[in-house]
Amino acid sequence: MKVLITGSAGFIGSAVIKHLLNDCKFEVINVDKLTYASSLDSLKEFELNQSYIFEKVDICDAKAINRVLFQHRPDYIMHLAAETHVDNSIEDPSNFINSNIVGTYQLLESTRNYWQEEILPDKEKSKFFKFQHISTDEVFGDLSLDEPAFTETSRYKPSSPYSASKASSDHLVNAWHRTFKLPVVLTNCSNNYGPYQHPEKLIPTVISNALRGAPIPIYGNGTQIRDWLYVDDHAEALINVALNGKEGQTYNIGGNNEKTNLQVVHSICTILDELAPGKL
Repeated sequence: MKVLITGSAGFIGSAVIKHLLNDCKFEVINVDKLTYASSLDSLKEFELNQSYIFEKVDICDAKAINRVLFQHRPDYIMHLAAETHVDNSIEDPSNFINSNIVGTYQLLESTRNYWQEEILPDKEKSKFFKFQHISTDEVFGDLSLDEPAFTETSRYKPSSPYSASKASSDHLVNAWHRTFKLPVVLTNCSNNYGPYQHPEKLIPTVISNALRGAPIPIYGNGTQIRDWLYVDDHAEALINVALNGKEGQTYNIGGNNEKTNLQVVHSICTILDELAPGKL
């Protein structure tokens, strides 16, 4: 099976590729425009793998996306490409509007054309083909200490330009399913962490700053609750949804590991006190 993944030079996408290519049943087309948060370093082991193709393409470039789709003829599409850093979205929302909303629209339209011309006439492909949209639990807003975890029916309540742009992209995907019957499936994940995460994210920032003796930045009062999900667990869940998810459904993917940002920082500092005494 040939899977096209957008944004797969990023942290989560590269983890998904590793899992897919370590299973000989899959071929992968990695589509990424290589922004500051992307890197092919973690995928170097697959550079000569005949089941792996990299295309440096911006999802906002409809002509380029059309070319990739009709040239490589994927059996399945996983859409991870997105701007994701909340602080950056507050400083400059325009990149988030362009990538997360306009980019998703362009990709949906290109996929719809490809699906109608190449997938529907092929009964075997049409049984399985879906547009899998990977989103975030931040579209649901924040949890208080006494609230239960988000569910697939939680009300959307985005609180930043980032989460609002992802909520918009979710609505676009659902609209293309309802209006054009494009087969889609959505996932909303909690906060990821793990190897190769960009240094701007909370856990890498805390580790780096603590080891350098630099101040540790904490948003607000640090009481915001996030459910922390290990990136490889997320990758496995995404592949499970690809193989078994039902068209038109949304699946929340979490780690069942809720902590406030302050708790995360304190845990990291405690561990570093043991591993690198005298550094903090």
